[in-house]
Amino acid sequence: MNPSHLSRRTLLAGAALALTGVGAQAQTWPAKPIRIVVAGPAGANADIIARTVADGLSRELGQPVIVDPKPGAAGAIATAELLQAPRDGYTFMVGVNSLVSEIPHIVKLRWDMAKELRPVAELARGGLVLVGNPGFPAKDLKELVAHAKAHPGKVNYASYSAGTLSHVLGLALNQAAGIHLEHVAYKGSTPALADVMGNHVPLMFDAVPTSLPLIRSGKLKAFAVSTPRRTPLLPDVPTFAELGYPTLEALAWMGLWSTPDAPAAVQERVRAATLKVLADPALRQRMQDTGFDVGQPRTPQEMEAGLKADYERVGAMLKAINFKPE
Repeated sequence: MNPSHLSRRTLLAGAALALTGVGAQAQTWPAKPIRIVVAGPAGANADIIARTVADGLSRELGQPVIVDPKPGAAGAIATAELLQAPRDGYTFMVGVNSLVSEIPHIVKLRWDMAKELRPVAELARGGLVLVGNPGFPAKDLKELVAHAKAHPGKVNYASYSAGTLSHVLGLALNQAAGIHLEHVAYKGSTPALADVMGNHVPLMFDAVPTSLPLIRSGKLKAFAVSTPRRTPLLPDVPTFAELGYPTLEALAWMGLWSTPDAPAAVQERVRAATLKVLADPALRQRMQDTGFDVGQPRTPQEMEAGLKADYERVGAMLKAINFKPE
């Protein structure tokens, strides 16, 4: 037999075996439990969404899906956990879009989040609500703006973290209404809301799910929501857009994230399973009851384009006030 023919045949056989191995590996995944790291504490919004979706994913994929909260450092601890895990498709992360679009403006990180994280699926989305202490001397947004104009620089608003949408929406309102609300940054919604209820700071932009029970109990009053349309959970609260402030229309979304170098076939399988889980009417109702809408079935490429646009928009607003990362 011609040696060159033998060499060629050997190479082809080796290539076939390699491809067979890859195909077999894809077919056998998942062969063990899958872990979802959560960028937030147990019981918070990201954890609730992760656990809601994990049950359905476990059924779809035939393996336990373990939810592992890793709070702290504006999501950097959870991100580090994901990036340090083997890139074998057995570790994912649930976290808000601000991990890529806002947090890099706030904290000096050792990673380029847009390059290190890849959105697999949008799980849930929701807007923010401008809430205030019940004793604040304004019954609606028009009166709030008038009061702020009469007391320039003397009315404060809280955010759950500097540089986040909670902060940026206050800057947008200042710009759109020609007022000067002073920003007070907190480390999370819980301490910020406590100070709003205690009247230490009168106003706050907060996520609807965390403020909703306090609004319903009368411990906070709501002025407007940033969603494109009124939320059924607060039907009497107008949107900023309908009150004449379209630049304050904004949504935050919770995503399932991977790393770009995780197996592409696994990412696609998890994405398909996730979209199937999100289509369940009972799950959609549970999410809506907590103040979220189910995420849109955008492709990873569409989500990445949106993240880039949001990153640039937030960066421009923070640059305008000479904001410096910590």
